[in-house]
Formats: sequence, C-alpha cells, structure tokens
Amino acid sequence: MRTPQEIQTAFSPREAMDGSSRFFLVGIGGAGMSALARMLHALGIPVAGTDSTETDETNRLRAEGIDVIIGHSGDALRAFATDKTAVVLTDAIDLKISPEVAAARELKLNLFRRSQLLGWLLKDRRVIAVTGTHGKTTTTGMLGSGLTSAGFDPLVIVGANIPAWGSPVLYGKGEWAVVEACEAYDSFHDLDPEIVVLTNLELDHVDFHGSWENLKASVGRFVSTIPATGALVYCQSDSGASEIAEAFSGKTLPYSEADFPSAVARSTSGDHNLRNAAGALGAATAAGADETLAANGIAAFTGAERRLEVLQDGEIAVVDDYAHHPTEIAASIQAIRARFPNRRIVVAFQPHLYSRTEGLIPEFAAALSSADEVVLTDIYPARENPIPGVSAARIAELVTVPVRYVPSRHLLPRKVAAWLQPGDVAVGMGAGNISAFAPALIAELKRAQSGPYHVWVAYGGDSAEREVSILSGRAVAKALRERGHQVDLVDISELLLSKGDLSKLIGPNRPEVVFLAVHGTNSEDGAMQGLLETLHVPYTGSGIQSSAIAMDKNLTKQILEREGIRVPKGVHVTSATQSVDLTGPVVVKPNAQGSTVGLSFVSDPAEVPAAIARSLSYDASVLVEEWITGMEISVPVLIDEALPPVEIAPASGKYDFASKYTVGATEEVCPARLSESALAEAQRIALAAHRALGCRGATRTDIMVRDPHGAAEMFVLEVNTLPGMTGTSLLPNSARTAGIPFDELCERILLDALRSHETTA
Repeated sequence: MRTPQEIQTAFSPREAMDGSSRFFLVGIGGAGMSALARMLHALGIPVAGTDSTETDETNRLRAEGIDVIIGHSGDALRAFATDKTAVVLTDAIDLKISPEVAAARELKLNLFRRSQLLGWLLKDRRVIAVTGTHGKTTTTGMLGSGLTSAGFDPLVIVGANIPAWGSPVLYGKGEWAVVEACEAYDSFHDLDPEIVVLTNLELDHVDFHGSWENLKASVGRFVSTIPATGALVYCQSDSGASEIAEAFSGKTLPYSEADFPSAVARSTSGDHNLRNAAGALGAATAAGADETLAANGIAAFTGAERRLEVLQDGEIAVVDDYAHHPTEIAASIQAIRARFPNRRIVVAFQPHLYSRTEGLIPEFAAALSSADEVVLTDIYPARENPIPGVSAARIAELVTVPVRYVPSRHLLPRKVAAWLQPGDVAVGMGAGNISAFAPALIAELKRAQSGPYHVWVAYGGDSAEREVSILSGRAVAKALRERGHQVDLVDISELLLSKGDLSKLIGPNRPEVVFLAVHGTNSEDGAMQGLLETLHVPYTGSGIQSSAIAMDKNLTKQILEREGIRVPKGVHVTSATQSVDLTGPVVVKPNAQGSTVGLSFVSDPAEVPAAIARSLSYDASVLVEEWITGMEISVPVLIDEALPPVEIAPASGKYDFASKYTVGATEEVCPARLSESALAEAQRIALAAHRALGCRGATRTDIMVRDPHGAAEMFVLEVNTLPGMTGTSLLPNSARTAGIPFDELCERILLDALRSHETTA
C-alpha cells in the first residue's frame, strides 16, 4: 500500500514531468498502467515497462509495439533510461524493495505515481472525473459511450478493459476526457476535473484512509477543486454522496435511477446500473450533450471486462464480476437474478484485502447470502500482510445459505465444476486473482466426464524395484490404450529430480487420474500418494496412511494381530549386533522395502548378523521372522472382493527376487492346490487384512500355509498395496482365473480410483 508519507516525500511534483521525453512504467500490465502506456505510445513518446507476470494484457501491449519486460529488474530500466526518463509506479510497488526504484535513485531519475502521469496527460483537456466507492468503471464506460453517441469524440480512460473497444482507452480527439478517478491512496487528487460524478460513498480503503471522516475529507477536498464553471453530479439516493454534495459550495446536479429514460432503461441490468446510467447521462448533459443521443449511447454500452461479464451462457452460465464490497456484491447478485431468472446462483467469492475484510465480515456474509450457494476462498492480500483473526472462514461461518470453503483458489474451478448442476449460474466474484476462475471453470466444464479418460501411468520411480515398475507401467499403458483411453507414460520421480516440472498435473489439461504402476519406497509407501493428494489428482491404489502402514511390515503385523489375524513371530531390529531371540531358521528382510528386495533365508543362526547387515543396506530397520515352511500363496483383493489365491512354487524352494521376476523360475498355480475350505479361508483372511489396513483398489496379501494338505495353518507375511502388473505378476494371473482379462483389470482399477476420489472430493 502507498502511505501518506511516501506520497509526500518519495515522488516528484507532477510538473517535473514537463521535461521528460521517455517514460518507464513499473507494473505496466495493470489496466490503468497499460492505458497510460498506450496513450504515451499514441503520442509518439517512447515508453517501456516491467511487470511480474506475463498476461494477455502484456502480450497485447507487445503486439502494439510497446516494450514489456517480464520480471522486475533495475537492469531493464538502466538499459532504457536517459536523463530525460520519468519512472512511473503503480501503487502496488513497494518502494523499499523495488529494483526499479533502486535503479531510478541510482540514476537520479524522478519517480511519479500512475495518477500523476494521468493528470499530466490530461492537462490540456476538459476532464470529467468519475469517482465513488462503487460503479466507477461502468459509469465511466457508459459516459464515454454516451458522449461518443452525441458526437463529442471524447478521450475515455477506464480502469478495466472494455471488450467493445478492445482496450481500456477510447482514443477520441475531442476536448473532453472522461476518466475513472479512484479515491484509494488519494490518487484522484492528481486530476484537475471540470465535472465530477460521485456515484456513492461508503467507507473503503481503510488501509489508507483509516476512518469515514478521513475518507469524506479526502473526497471533499477533491470536489472542492471543481471550478465555478463546472458541476458535481451526484447520486441523491446515496447518503454518503449527498453528504459531500451538501458541503460543496459549487453547482450540484443530483440524479437517481428514475432520471434515466424508461424507453432505453430495459437495456440496463440491475438497479445499480440504472443509477450508473443516470449518473452518466447527468454528466453528459452537463457537458452539453444532447440528452436523447447520449441516453441511446449509454444504453448501447455493452459493459466492461469483469463487470457482470457473461463469459458463457448455456446449460450452465458463467459470469465474471469485479464486486468486492458488500454493497457491490448484493447489487451484482440482484442484477444476475434479473438477467437469469429462476436459476440457481452459485457465487465463488474471494475477499480482497485483509484491511477491507476485517471490518465488514458480517456485511460480506449478509450480501453473499442473497445467492443460492456460496464458495469462499482465501483473502487476496495484494500488498498487505495477514491480520490475525481475519479469514474468509469467518465469513463462511455467518453465511446463511449452503456454503463451502476452498482455501486455495487454484482448486476452485475443479471443485465448483463438480458441484454445479444443469441450469446453474456460476459467478466468479472479487477484485483479486479470482479473475482467473471463470475462464478456468469453462475449461474445466469441457473436460471428460464419463470417459474415455486422460490417464498418466506413473512408472519407474527411484526404488530398488525401478526396473520391475517400468515393465508394469508399459503393460498397463498398453492395456489402457487398447481400452480407448489417452495415456501418457510418465516417470514422476525422474520428472521431479530432473526438471522439477509438474505443471502438466495442474490446470484443465491435467490427467483425470494417475495409474500408479510404481513399486517400493517413495512410491508404495505414501510418498507418491501424498504428492498427488497435494495436487488434488486422483490416483489408483490405497491412500497415504494405508500405503505407509502396509510398507512398514512390523506395524502391519501389529495391526493384523490386533484384528485376530495370525502372523509369524518376529523381531524388529536396527543393528546387526542386536540380539534376536528366535530359535530355528529365520527369514531376514528390510522392514520397509517392497517386493523381495534384500530378502535372506537363514538356517544357521551364526549367519543372522550378516543377513541383517545385508538387509540394512536397503533400509534403516530389519524384520527377522520365523521361517515358516509349507505352501506360499498370494491372495489379491480387487475393489473389496477377494480373487482366487495363487500358489507360488519357486524351483529353488525360496521365493526371492530372482525367483519372483525371472520368467519360468517359479510355477504359479491358480487357484492354489488347497481344499475348498482352505481357499475360502485364505480369501477371508486377505479381505480382512485389506480392510484392517484401510486399503482400497487392488492389494495382494502374501500368506504362508503350514501343513497345506492337513491343518492348513495360515500366517500373513505382508500386504502389498500396489501389486505388480507385469507378465509374471500374481494379480493379473489371479484375475485371469476369475475371468477378468488384463485390459479389463486395469480399467476396473482406474474407474475405482475415480469413484473413490469423487466421494472424498
């Protein structure tokens, strides 16, 4: 924010511009600044500038021949400047940290505010200044259109793009200039108006004015500069504007919505816009325009960007609106109801500034409650620091219609798109970067709703099972393509560790779902799931907590035991020298590695420390378990239904990494050669383990069956939350036995992920 002390001490007087022949604009992409850049350019005065972000407006300026540099840099100013260069700043620029300000001081160049440049450019024109808390932009545009219709050929400068003009500026050559004059930071004091239109006045911009009395005094000083030949055109139904008019000693011209001709009023939506039209007409006639011609021009005005701008009208209408004060919000919703009668209005609102929100929380809630449903997102801070206790959530608490709170504005398009119903009118509302919401919502509504889907198959990773994952990913990608889906095969770990670019996982072109064909650490343990949760992208398999628990074999055993599921006796160790109180042969394995990586079968107790040391090279802790002999089976669960158990019969007698992944090294029999009752019991145990860990999608529970053809005692070894999907993998084998071909299996997993994440959205 700009402080009174900065205004008095940091900027040169406006007349110091008289010797300037070049202008450098800092924040050139803003609507007000870009208008000034165009005016300078049209006058043949060299102009360039910087802005923090590339936008449609900065691209338009470049296309018109104006040099725009993205990124604030003192070097850009140094390259452009001569001793005749004026440096002009938007009020959002922090003088303490701006590289351009530092460079200007180094070069001993004058600093000016945007409003000073505007006043300087208008010094030879007769100025009509439109000010007030609400309606400035629309009234300015209407007045410009009215004067044009009356043949005055005015110069018009508006604080927003006017689609019909293709610019915030209408370049007229007549004697009159119509400008939007903002009361924020006293910027309107840099103008010399002959006529002032005061639309209304409420307490706003409290970060600068502080109180109603201070704001009123500032506006009073502004209107007091109107010459005896001029006039104050004010809205008599507004108490604030009337209070200013009563204290003004010059000519006053009151107006109300009833003053706008009824014959053309039908073109104007909302009572507030009828008042705006009446104010524009009053100023036009004060300037000498024919009333009928001016009224027709005002009625023909098609609106400003983000002022009740209908971006899409159809089964779902999408409106973009700048309203950011409770009075404006209530007026806009009233106008939208008139424009779209008998339709549900869903307003996505972003409060603007902590200082504005702080004193108006109940008023914001009351105004928003005139909608049918409200979605609130976090406050747009602009140049402010947060104020403790000031949050959009406090507004949400007081809204009396159905309300949702989505803290991140980036999530608004996808969330609102999911909540909308046919016939709804969705409105993006606010003065901050909520402006991106409505276009993004339209793009979101065009995304596939019922398939085929855009799918990322995540494969590779950075675990010891990387190669296996590559095989899984390729197989899944091929299958899903055969089912008609658009598939991208992506190594997310490689992407993160090389480019760090996840931009394709956000925005309207992101995948509908990520199929996780990754295995092992940083993939199967909740890490990959956490990343995708943060990005709010649906993914296959279990969630963060279940994945992390299942990867921790020791924790899994504790949970399963509490559920009455039998597991092998074991010891959790972190050192090769740690005592192991187990007799007989043991199995030694990393506690939190997938698959059979680092696994050892040890018959001789003397070899246990070496086996532990080997496993510790893969993980920080190790599980030493009794070696249960018998039949090893694996029981997949697919979407909460147990599939046929698979018998694992390695030729070596030990199901290690080589046996698991080498073609022909292990015989897999499905269903396992067990009795019907034993098969059913294995399925019951696998489903119970799946549920005990809170898993979803597809899992695979590994079980040892002691005395398989007798008592068939069963011990759960582990639960895999992302089973392998290669040609030798157990889940596809079991699914085939159940009559589910591989491509259908992949699609079932994919569709389940979409359903699961839809219910948790």
